[in-house]
Amino acid sequence: MMYYPAMTYPTRTLICVLTACSIIWAAGTTRAQFVGGIEDLPLMPGLTEDAGAGVVFETTSGRIVEAVAAGPATRAQVLEFYDATLPQLGWQRIKSGQYRREGETLILEFPGAGAGTAVRFRLTPQG
Repeated sequence: MMYYPAMTYPTRTLICVLTACSIIWAAGTTRAQFVGGIEDLPLMPGLTEDAGAGVVFETTSGRIVEAVAAGPATRAQVLEFYDATLPQLGWQRIKSGQYRREGETLILEFPGAGAGTAVRFRLTPQG
């Protein structure tokens, strides 16, 4: 820490405390977010989930989850993110936008057109 002769000890302490608080706050705001209903599926940075569009069902053959998120990323950027991220979480890529893990299938769909990209995440029992 640089020494400023005009600063008193309490002033320097206050500056250090405020700096530490801002670093902690910044770290907390960059924490990874996950897709609702799929606790270990990360939400791509830049996408915002539509909490009102989510559906979760438990069936005898497994869970069914739908979630929708949107943001300024292109379809290609979204697919690139999930192609790179999901294998690290145990998902096997079946084809573009489709993955399989432990008896479940995850499908990424891109409904509609317009500004930005909307992504629908569909998780179903493998069948």
